[in-house]
Amino acid sequence: MSWNPALEPGCPDEVGIHAIETLIVPRSRDLGDFQVRRALPAPKRQMVGPFIFFDQAGPAELLTGQGVDVRPHPHIGLGTVTYLFQGDFHHRDSTGADQIIRPGALNWMVAGRGVTHSERTSAAARSGPNSLFGIQTWLALPDSHEDVAPSFEHHGKETLPVIEDRGVSVRLILGNAYGKTAPATMLFETFYADVELEPGSRLPMPDNHEDRGIYIVEGSISVAGQEFEAGQMMVFRPGDRITVAAGDEGARLMILGGATFNGPRYIWWNFVASSKERIESAKAEWRAANWGKGRFDLPVDDRNEHIPLPE
Repeated sequence: MSWNPALEPGCPDEVGIHAIETLIVPRSRDLGDFQVRRALPAPKRQMVGPFIFFDQAGPAELLTGQGVDVRPHPHIGLGTVTYLFQGDFHHRDSTGADQIIRPGALNWMVAGRGVTHSERTSAAARSGPNSLFGIQTWLALPDSHEDVAPSFEHHGKETLPVIEDRGVSVRLILGNAYGKTAPATMLFETFYADVELEPGSRLPMPDNHEDRGIYIVEGSISVAGQEFEAGQMMVFRPGDRITVAAGDEGARLMILGGATFNGPRYIWWNFVASSKERIESAKAEWRAANWGKGRFDLPVDDRNEHIPLPE
């Protein structure tokens, strides 16, 4: 049985290379113990569906006692997605959530009008050599939900739908694709999935979403006979039937997209908003540090430090 009966895999050469609307080569930043590659926002493309920020962290190998410490910091107007291939993060936030995330699971935090969170390598992982490799991404919230109350959901690896067939494995992280729906509460039309391809296998992209993109985590793929390597993101034209083929060593991909967003978003530091005024208001409240008396508070068990507002 076809794992996606609505779309036959077809041949990668059935569409021309012009089907790729935007090709993004992420900017790389060295943070000392590991590198971060930022694909979104990019100079030629701010968003893919609701996705407005997309970072690859690692891969990196850390020594005993070492780890990542992202101190408490604020967000507004977005949902954050943490998804790991290696390592772990101890997530704490001002909703009261306290959760360790491991590879294949999902942490989905909706900031709404304002939330504060921290992410740190767990104490257990620091007890020996540990690794870090994962994707951090943000989804902008629609106008109607910019000021919703903040919330947090954790969904274990075993709860995320997996579609497998003919050398292809797709773990659906958010939204809907290939006839399946992920469990996290969504406020908009979207899809986000972790895809593993065996050498030579072919993946038809979902055809029920307007915006569609691929980020190559490992290996390579070909589109219309042209090869693309790890660390590149491509965004496709709406409406085209797209199939990609894995290279000789296979590939690991993140596929993402959804409905084209209704207008651009302002983005400054960790804030996303439909107006500059919303961002200025959030900046003023974070600078004031009146924890628990306005928009922001600190996580219950991580209140000794926070990231100050950038100058």
